[in-house]
Amino acid sequence: MAAHRSARTVLPPSLRASLGLIAALAALVLVTVGVLYAGHSEPGAVDRWIIEPTADSVRPPWRNVALATDFWGEPAGAALLVMAAVTGCLLLRRPRAAVLVVVGPGLAVTATTLIKHLVGRTIHGADNLSYPSGHTAFLTALALALALLATGLRGLDRTAGTLLVLAAALVAGAAMGWAQVALVAHYPTDVLGGWCTALVVVPAAAWLVDRTADRLGDRTADAGQRTGN
Repeated sequence: MAAHRSARTVLPPSLRASLGLIAALAALVLVTVGVLYAGHSEPGAVDRWIIEPTADSVRPPWRNVALATDFWGEPAGAALLVMAAVTGCLLLRRPRAAVLVVVGPGLAVTATTLIKHLVGRTIHGADNLSYPSGHTAFLTALALALALLATGLRGLDRTAGTLLVLAAALVAGAAMGWAQVALVAHYPTDVLGGWCTALVVVPAAAWLVDRTADRLGDRTADAGQRTGN
């Protein structure tokens, strides 16, 4: 039973310690940057050091690439990505992973929404809360969930699994983060906050999915034993 559970978990036991440490560091960065820029409505020194935000930060054809990338963080594009990921997980007979690719990104976006109201940083007017970036959090969270699935399928050890998860998070976060900054929808530090949010939320969501599934499995097994007796 224990071996079967280990094979089906979405948070591989070998990665729990490393991802827990990464999540703790990400939470520290998320809170620190949020405190530094709380209530601000202008780019900070770090933002200006990376890029001076202007209305024409990128021009065609790269602007079209940025718009296409941004689409996958919008409701319609995000729904398409999640549906495709769920379908893939179910075809691979990984129902826990199917749950995670819905719950993980959903919780990450919800967390960014709540944090935005707490921090109160704005861009392009008082109605546009910016920290942290929900688009970046979403795509990073989805990439993390899929990387955890790949780690489990391939049976990767702690080092290889951690590298794969971090690489997936970096690629997804960098792609969407670049698009958000290029379109002047977010400051660079907003992108960092969204990336960190995903790193905090997804491992916790994966742990909860495993714990809930294990409990349901135990209850089903107990009920079956009582029926058999």
